[in-house]
Amino acid sequence: MARSGVKLAKMNERVPKGAREQIKQTACKLFARHGIDGVTVREIVAASGQKNHGSLTYYFGSKEALIREIVADGARIIDERRNAQLDALEAAGGPRTIREIVEALVIPSINLPEELGGSEQSYTRFIALLSLTHRDMFIAALEGRLNSGYLRCLQHLRRLLSDVPERTRNRRMVFLEAYLNSVLSLREWALAGPAKRYHMWLDENAVPDVVETIVAMLAADQPQPRTS
Repeated sequence: MARSGVKLAKMNERVPKGAREQIKQTACKLFARHGIDGVTVREIVAASGQKNHGSLTYYFGSKEALIREIVADGARIIDERRNAQLDALEAAGGPRTIREIVEALVIPSINLPEELGGSEQSYTRFIALLSLTHRDMFIAALEGRLNSGYLRCLQHLRRLLSDVPERTRNRRMVFLEAYLNSVLSLREWALAGPAKRYHMWLDENAVPDVVETIVAMLAADQPQPRTS
């Protein structure tokens, strides 16, 4: 019996899709809302409007295989965008500033194709939650290659932050991932809701401000020793 907290109404009925894609989009939405442990195979199948309860297994083999494919779908798009942006910067002799690198981290991660979660984009929230609760699965789904652009960004940041002590620099890299996931997840959640929720993100300076706050965090002065 499906829980009442998980809506089982058909999603995105306005745009006909193949069963396989419909299952992926529906699963991404449900995982973003409830986490992968909070949604069953039966719930995914029912919410995607499939009549055959074995359709998920037929198309993907298992729930875990479905999760890996959803991760890879979005990661591939983001990685291609990010690498293209870095290639352009490097061809021009850069990147020369922390801001340029942060832009290469932020911009490719927004305005993802509709197929990643349908009209209600949910990929960023799905990834943010998965990377916290099932990090090993998330890393494995990247196949050691679908985050190459992210790793290139970190290499450039280490170069430009070479005057920052290694321990502090590494700590800020961890903060960077957490901040990026949380703020972009908030943006995605807001844009999927009513106007009163997303109006802030319609400001043309909203995304640039995300970039600026990350730059400020990375380039911040060293913490001062506490005095008693």
